Amino acid sequence: MPGLYLLAILVSTAGIALLDWRFRLAFWVARGRTLATVAIGVVFFLAWDAAGILTGVFVKGDSPLYTGIVLAPELPLEEVFFLAFLCYLSLVCAAAGMRVLARRNAVGTRGSDSERGGLG
Repeated sequence: MPGLYLLAILVSTAGIALLDWRFRLAFWVARGRTLATVAIGVVFFLAWDAAGILTGVFVKGDSPLYTGIVLAPELPLEEVFFLAFLCYLSLVCAAAGMRVLARRNAVGTRGSDSERGGLG
C-alpha cells in the first residue's frame, strides 16, 4: 500500500507529541526552541544523506510502502519526515531523561539532608 511508511512515521510522531504534551517536555514548553532544534537536526542529517548519496553509500531502495515521491535522486519524501521524527524523538527523550535525573537528584539531596539531621 503506497504511503504506508509515511503514515507510520506520522502516527509515531503523533504518539511522541502526545507524550510531549502530557509531560510538557519540549514543544509544549518551548515551541520556538523545539522547532529550531528539529529543523537544525533535519538540515544536518539531510546534508549527511546528501554526502552518502553522492558517494554511493546510501540508496533509496524500492518498496511498495513508499509514496513514490522522490525529492532528489535516492532521496524519498519519507526521509525528511523520518529525520524530523528522529530529531523530535531524541529531543523528547533527552528532556524526559533530564527530568528524571533532576527529580532523582532532588530526592537524593532531601534524603541525605534528613539523614544528617538537616532541615531539608
